[in-house]
Amino acid sequence: MNQQEIHSFLLSFFEANLCTITEKSNGHLSVQLTNEVDKEIMNRPFYWHWLEKTGGEAKPMHLTFITDYDKAPEGIDGEFIHFGSPRLFQMFQSVKKNGKFIRLYEEINSNGQQVPLHPWLGVNVTISYQSDLKKDKLLSLGLHLISGTIIESFQEKINKHSFTTHISDFCYSVSPIIKLESAIKRLEKFIESYARTEPNDWALASIERWNYDLALLEKFYEEILEKPQEYEIEKQALQSLYEPKIVIKIESGGLFYLKHVI
Repeated sequence: MNQQEIHSFLLSFFEANLCTITEKSNGHLSVQLTNEVDKEIMNRPFYWHWLEKTGGEAKPMHLTFITDYDKAPEGIDGEFIHFGSPRLFQMFQSVKKNGKFIRLYEEINSNGQQVPLHPWLGVNVTISYQSDLKKDKLLSLGLHLISGTIIESFQEKINKHSFTTHISDFCYSVSPIIKLESAIKRLEKFIESYARTEPNDWALASIERWNYDLALLEKFYEEILEKPQEYEIEKQALQSLYEPKIVIKIESGGLFYLKHVI
């Protein structure tokens, strides 16, 4: 996950949770947290417990996050966020806990005109290529529920729009032609095909290491005619460690209603 993807994720996370973005650039953003988000990511359980006991006025934090010092204003002070940051991990956990699937509408100033909003099914997926080593790829897809068009980098594209949980005045949602069940199956086929386009050198290298360690194991027990239980256990452990596999996990998704077809 590169810094631009992290920046896009932060914007989506805070906007989806109705936090106010008070300042932003291509390398930073300042945000006023809501009570709920403060509880999720700021590690202040005693503060919130004290408020609940005393009935005091809540003061959620106002924070600045930096994703790229080169693109942020000079001299900006804030918390640097990168892949592996504890704070980013907390946001991931919050998404998994509270918002794996959302419904958002593009915020439109229609000037009194009727504006149709097109339905898109969006998903963010992690594809893990696993053996004794592991490599993850993030894939963001959008499927237009009218035409069936599937596009990549969907999250990046919709981050250019403003969204709200309620449809804007004078706007109406277009009824999808493709049902959700069918759309999900189409995305599953696309993801499986995409996962298999990855060069298989990682799998071949893993099998080579597996065979090497297996040969050592066989040599160790070669003079023993009746192999003990430990031999089978160790052999199974090598398979569990080295056998290549592809694991696909949907991290989040949602229905997004947009004014224009992307």
